Amino acid sequence: MGYEAFKHLHMLTITISVVFFVIRGASALMGASWIRNKWVRILAHGNDTVLLIAALALCYHLGQWPFYNSAWITAKVVGLLAYIAFGTIAIKRGKLWAYAAALLSVAYIVWVAINKVPFPAF
Repeated sequence: MGYEAFKHLHMLTITISVVFFVIRGASALMGASWIRNKWVRILAHGNDTVLLIAALALCYHLGQWPFYNSAWITAKVVGLLAYIAFGTIAIKRGKLWAYAAALLSVAYIVWVAINKVPFPAF
C-alpha cells in the first residue's frame, strides 16, 4: 500500500471515529445505556487501531515522526491525547464541557493536519 492509500484510509477512519464519538457522546449526555455495551467499545477500538496503523504508515512514508523531527505531527499527537482524555470523561461521566472540549480538540487536530503548523497563530 502506498502513501495515497494510507492517507485515504487514515481520513476514512478519522471520519468514522469522530462520527461515532459524536453519537456516543450525545447519547452519554442523554443517559443512554447502549454506549456501555461491549460491542461499542470493540467497534471503537478496532477502528482506532486501524487509524493508528494508517497514521504510523503515513509517518513512515513522510519520514516524519512525532517528538523527533516534526512539530506539526507532535502537535497532532498532543491534540489526540487531549481528545482521548476529554472524550473519556464525556462518555463515561456524561459531561457536556468534556464533550465540547473533545470536539474542540478534534477541530485543532484537523486544523494542524491541513496547515502543517502546530499553532494557529503561526
